[in-house]
Amino acid sequence: MNTFKLSASALALTVAASSAFAEIDEAWWKSAAEPYQGVTIRGVTESSPPSLYIREVLAPEFEELTGIRVDIETTSWDQMFDKAIKDMEAGTGIYDMAYIEQDIIYSYLARDFLTDLTQLLADNPDLKAATYDESNFTTFADYFKDSEGHLYGVPMEAFLKVYLYRTDLFEDPEIREAFKEKTGRDLEPATNHADYAEIAQFFTAYGEENDMDLWGTTAQAHTGHVASWYEYWESVAPTFGVYNWGINADENYGSSVANGGEMNGPEAVEAMQWWLSMRDIAPPESPASTWTEVGTTFGAGRVAQGLVYGENAGWIAADESKSLVVGKVGVALPPLAEGVLEEVEAGEGYIGYYDGGAFGLPHSSKNKEATALFLQYIGQNEVQPDWAVAAPRVTNTATYDDPKVVEFNKELGGYYDLIKDKGYLFAGAPAYPFHAQVREATAPIFYQILTGNLGVQEGLDQMAATAEATLTELGYRE
Repeated sequence: MNTFKLSASALALTVAASSAFAEIDEAWWKSAAEPYQGVTIRGVTESSPPSLYIREVLAPEFEELTGIRVDIETTSWDQMFDKAIKDMEAGTGIYDMAYIEQDIIYSYLARDFLTDLTQLLADNPDLKAATYDESNFTTFADYFKDSEGHLYGVPMEAFLKVYLYRTDLFEDPEIREAFKEKTGRDLEPATNHADYAEIAQFFTAYGEENDMDLWGTTAQAHTGHVASWYEYWESVAPTFGVYNWGINADENYGSSVANGGEMNGPEAVEAMQWWLSMRDIAPPESPASTWTEVGTTFGAGRVAQGLVYGENAGWIAADESKSLVVGKVGVALPPLAEGVLEEVEAGEGYIGYYDGGAFGLPHSSKNKEATALFLQYIGQNEVQPDWAVAAPRVTNTATYDDPKVVEFNKELGGYYDLIKDKGYLFAGAPAYPFHAQVREATAPIFYQILTGNLGVQEGLDQMAATAEATLTELGYRE
């Protein structure tokens, strides 16, 4: 979900990544690709670190190996969706691959937009690469499967929305002494919202008192972009115990408290009030910040802590050409309300967003066989380690144990350890085919809360009522 120019160090992996050839049966790939010589397959995706790695490293590598040309179009998040959806709706077959974000997969499956990759390879055993196996993927791949367990997208990025903090600030003796004197406790990464708020207030005041370009927290709080809506429902509300946007699928998809939902309940109100209070002491760009600007703000050294998409963690923690806080970043779980962790460990919720996406094969593609070869290529264990270092993401379980990934994990403050050990506490978007419709219906009301045109309770009441009206219109509520 962010625009990023692949760094020189990542581009250097174009050469390093070719070492994967040593472990891949070149003869098989050349033979399997023989019928498709001269074919060009086209994909559309967001201009993000993992996608740029595909475009600049994996696609040329595959073309050299097979003779099949791969054109990857990288564009903005909204344009990516618009182009792919219009192509699949019209059946024009412009694209042979489309980036599928985890939260939209259920809508695509409901509309039969995608090709069943499991079935395609079962029906065409000559296309099945020995080095490709669906069992190699992490459990994140489950989000791209249907009820029968068939895969409809090859995962290409997966990351957590995590709590990043500045280790240089948190470990500075003078700052620690000042914090202890002011609060009566030691300065440590927050585990609850009150502590997080206290740390945020301290650092915003500290920055002002010392004439520093420093604030206490990030806030993905754009007043006219869906990034803020997602930050609240996917990253903030769950930490207060409000899951699945407050919609209760077991109670006729009720959203309001009156109808069994939680969208306008006391926990949702508390979460919104807390988040708005953090926005008010965040950097001045926060009301115009999406996922892109939050990463940039942290990388510029303008905040002490924040909730940041993990795809940004790599360059923030390790890329000196882009980040001013290299070697100064710690990673932790988000702050949680009392009882939430116990609920989640009991399987009753989640503490934050497990984000990512996959490359799917549109039903309208005219080059399904050639595309299936490329999707298998990017899904192999052999190509993952360099990719994970160039653009922090893990989709294959074997990636965690690769020596270069283990070493890079140290530079990232243990980010990969967090995914491996605590990833089960996070979750993707709820399995709602109506995802986009409810978001679009409620977002304008949400923005009015952010701008102060609606009070928190009043705004959430309106959002709950609008969600229920939308779900009734769509036929989900009886």
